[in-house]
Amino acid sequence: MLMLFLWLWTSLGLSGASLWFGMGILFSLAGDVFLMLSLDRFFIFGLVAFLLAHIAYVIGFNIPLPDASLWGIAFAVIVSLGGARIIRRILDALVSKGQVRLRMPIIVYSMVISIMLLSAMLKLMDLTWTANSAILVSLGAFFFYISDIILAWNKFVSPIQNGRIYNIAAYHLGQIMLIAGVIMHFGK
Repeated sequence: MLMLFLWLWTSLGLSGASLWFGMGILFSLAGDVFLMLSLDRFFIFGLVAFLLAHIAYVIGFNIPLPDASLWGIAFAVIVSLGGARIIRRILDALVSKGQVRLRMPIIVYSMVISIMLLSAMLKLMDLTWTANSAILVSLGAFFFYISDIILAWNKFVSPIQNGRIYNIAAYHLGQIMLIAGVIMHFGK
């Protein structure tokens, strides 16, 4: 993550939208540290750090604000319906394991990461973005989203064989693709 931050900084500097992506990387790094220290004891701190990372990415993706479109509405419905099905299973598992106090933080986090995914996907319809940079940020956001689903499923619903490896691989691949797409777009 530190190398991604340096790549972004040396490629674009840290102003405008790139400042928000840089902050997203740094908040992600903080989240990584919390979860590396203890996935159980520092989970809520990691969750908050990644929540702030996603908020920073949402702001970065929405400078300037995108135009409303039918495609945007369609993407929002797809992301919402898909995310709602998955989060329902995770929330049910939380309740059954007596971890009700995490319910609201996970709902808020799920909504924000879904907005981050949607914000990245909307770049596919944004004519100011090249196809390659839009595809990279969309896939990057999707892999980041999937990594969080794997982490939550593994922690709260049921263990996934090699789940931690898949989680880390999807997370890093997602972050690399996301920042590569940002650099490709803003560096032109």
